[in-house]
Amino acid sequence: MNTNRSFPSPAPSPVPTPRLDVVGLVTADMAASLAFYRLLGLDVPDGAERQPHVEVALPGGMRVLWDSEEVVRSFDPAWTRPAGGGERVTLAFRLGEPAEVDALYETLTAAGHRGHLKPWDAVWGQRYAVVLDPDGSAVSLYADHTDHPDRVDAADHPDRADHAGEAARTDAV
Repeated sequence: MNTNRSFPSPAPSPVPTPRLDVVGLVTADMAASLAFYRLLGLDVPDGAERQPHVEVALPGGMRVLWDSEEVVRSFDPAWTRPAGGGERVTLAFRLGEPAEVDALYETLTAAGHRGHLKPWDAVWGQRYAVVLDPDGSAVSLYADHTDHPDRVDAADHPDRADHAGEAARTDAV
């Protein structure tokens, strides 16, 4: 009797497609971090700086979360602040017009936040600038130049990501 039967392999189960939902930031100074992101135009609730965990919903459903270093250590006791500087995550905020990049960069640096790259006209067709948040994370500010030949209008192509990836609109700034 042959016991070496060959059974058909089961159909592979579909792999769920994850949806990016949250950008989490670990901060050494909750009040300073929230003040920076308020200046950027995020609707951070009053009094949130007294909390160890803060969550803000962005237009489009994405969320930004802040946790104090103490909160992170409460569930990951081995966590340490990254040493040596350098960027691990960059946030990019789209603005409606190139002049708004310059204006917001000026607002943030005038409030004492460190500018990393002053506004410039990038070869990929955007006005671009980078500031550092209070924890040293790079925050890009950009707007498409309407006259650039490589410009992709997100309203005409909602399925295409732009150069800097999915970014929160801060039109209310």
